[in-house]
Amino acid sequence: MRDFTPLPPEKASTKKAKPHPTARITAPKRATGPEKSEMSGEAEDDEFLLEEYESDGEDVTRPELGKRPHCGGGSSSESEDGEVDEEEVTPKVYFTSRTHSQLSQFVGELKKTEFGRRLKMACLGSRKNLCINKDVLKLGSANRINERCLELQKTKKITKIKVEGDNRKVCQPKSSCGCPMIRKRSLQKEFKSKVSEQALDIEDLAQVGRKIGTCPYYGARDMVRTADLVILPYQSILLKSARESLGLNLKNSIVIIDEAHNLADSLTSMYNSKITSSQLKSILSNLEAYLNRFQSVLGAGNRRYIQTLTVLTRSFLQVLTSNQDGACTMTSMTINQFLFSLDIDNINIVKLCQYVKESNIIHKISGYANKLINQDGVNISSHQQQYDEGSSVASFQTLADFLRSLLNCNDEGRIIVSRPKFSGQPEDAYLKFVMLCSEKIFSEVTNDAHAVILAGGTLQPIEETRLRLFPSLSPSDIKFFTCNHIVPPESILPIAVTRGPSGMTFDFSYSSRSSLTMIEELGRFLCNVVTIVPEGVVMFFASYEYERCVYDAWVASGMISKISKKKHVFREPKNSVDVEMILNKYKEAIQSCSKCSRDTGITGALLLAVVGGKISEGINFSDGMGRCVVMVGLPYPSPSDVELTETIKHIEHLSNSVFVGAGNSSNNRYDDECKLQPGFDILRKCNKGGREYYENLCMKAVNQSIGRAIRHVNDYAAMLLVDSRYANTSLNMSSSCPTDKLPHWIKSRLTCAQNYGDVHRLLHQFFKLNKQLR
Repeated sequence: MRDFTPLPPEKASTKKAKPHPTARITAPKRATGPEKSEMSGEAEDDEFLLEEYESDGEDVTRPELGKRPHCGGGSSSESEDGEVDEEEVTPKVYFTSRTHSQLSQFVGELKKTEFGRRLKMACLGSRKNLCINKDVLKLGSANRINERCLELQKTKKITKIKVEGDNRKVCQPKSSCGCPMIRKRSLQKEFKSKVSEQALDIEDLAQVGRKIGTCPYYGARDMVRTADLVILPYQSILLKSARESLGLNLKNSIVIIDEAHNLADSLTSMYNSKITSSQLKSILSNLEAYLNRFQSVLGAGNRRYIQTLTVLTRSFLQVLTSNQDGACTMTSMTINQFLFSLDIDNINIVKLCQYVKESNIIHKISGYANKLINQDGVNISSHQQQYDEGSSVASFQTLADFLRSLLNCNDEGRIIVSRPKFSGQPEDAYLKFVMLCSEKIFSEVTNDAHAVILAGGTLQPIEETRLRLFPSLSPSDIKFFTCNHIVPPESILPIAVTRGPSGMTFDFSYSSRSSLTMIEELGRFLCNVVTIVPEGVVMFFASYEYERCVYDAWVASGMISKISKKKHVFREPKNSVDVEMILNKYKEAIQSCSKCSRDTGITGALLLAVVGGKISEGINFSDGMGRCVVMVGLPYPSPSDVELTETIKHIEHLSNSVFVGAGNSSNNRYDDECKLQPGFDILRKCNKGGREYYENLCMKAVNQSIGRAIRHVNDYAAMLLVDSRYANTSLNMSSSCPTDKLPHWIKSRLTCAQNYGDVHRLLHQFFKLNKQLR
């Protein structure tokens, strides 16, 4: 208190818009030598100082959400009038899907109908997809593009314009946005007029924006109010913060969610947050350096909050580096347990998150840290410098996200603490918040919207979806509609393959799938299949590790060389960036073989893919790209995964409370201790919901993978489910048959082959018939 110098009284109308802290630095008038040099350094660092901050009351004035600062060229009154004149169109239809490519496909289909001409449409995308400012785009990552875009809007460019009046010219200052792509309102109006003439997808919007020279990202956002149909990705509508930022009003609207088979998991993953020990070390180093440099000139509010952030960051690091139990490298706990164990339950995280959001602390501290790196004489390239700056901001943003996660209710999620292993492996320790309560998140959408439509090809079984998204609704309030596939029955051939060519029973359960004899039998089976199937064959494995294990064994035994005489062999890369290149090579190989197969004897290509990878979801293997899909085994996820275990326990508790009743569910309710038990033990304890969810995860992955092959009415393909468990009527008394969870259009045509001879005969007849029909 003795060191604190009170600031002069401010205007009553201002809460936080106080003089810059540098105003408090009173430099001596006669400074020489080192003092003069020190003053010079202070002046250079002024740009990194934070403005005064106070949060002594809860009624802090906050900026209105959902609106960005207007950056047009006209007067503020004119811009406000221009926006007020546009009335909100209701009812409105929101159509959302997981990826931009799926949204583009929908727009393509919409153009073929009369609705494409009748409806006013707005298509929203990310800045990374729609930004046309080359200086911003070259930053690369989506986070850096978002940050730079917002920075440019805060940076006002002041110009002087001449206004004639009373026979004299007067110069008036005029402010405009720092980004040249959103300065001129006339161009934005031209963009809006051009786009409203027809249905355009994201690529079309970006092209129109480049042609006119105005920002398509904000141009599309400005069209939402007057649109009948709004097309946007999952994050934009399912995240509450994104809805508020975009100004989306779901009242009396209809929300259509496509690809909804994994909606509950998609919802929870949006609210997950993870921070690593290396990020925490970087943040702590930057915080301490900033505090050491500016502690004497920072206001009391800023200093207090930065010290609090330092304490929290040090506590998070301590819990990751101290491993008291020795053997246990991963633990799970509730939010309250986590806060009490670190002795930080007395910190007001609500105000701290508010401070991080409303102050400019992330950019100030990151900027000062980057200046120190450059001052140290480290010789780095400009590209590396941009990367370091971006990673510093990203690390602070990750910390902010994790702090916000701690504001959730105690039973809505779990904190996963992953410590380094004693074996010395270079795996980074991390803290992760795992959201479990998808029903609460989704209720924010269902409570506002007039109706919500979940659409997808693999939504069944619907009971799990109902339990996780809207458990309070009775089944009578939910309308379920299903229909057959557009392809005729003779265009698909699903077969459950139980035995290989030598008569060995296929069993790809975890305990037996690594057997060399089993892998060799699978290789012999594939050698025979590629001689019958024309063009492309896609084979799915349960994991990258198992695919590598099988491929290495086939290379050693010479099986790959035999397969290569009939099909070019390709493998799905782990890096998603390389997937498109492999797919193009796969497609080119098939097309080239169709022209010269008689000369070489090679009839197409084989692609070894992984369930849950990029190829298994969202990639279309239409026509020759996928004449046969082979699913090896049942791709159950590992029960030892801590996040999966917590989700299973949460769903089991949900199902008990809904179906059994609160009185009888207490015996099965998992306590608050979150003790880590082996995954199989937890599955054995599950009565219904948890076990059902585990089985559904597997079969939804199967359905997504095998559904890649049939993409239009004239397409045809064979689907081989290679495992004896696909033919079992029931695995045991407590679980259902896997094929019961197949889509109806596949299950109704499924054939269980008792030996390889039946498979060979069915495949030969199928491709011979479809060749004649085409």
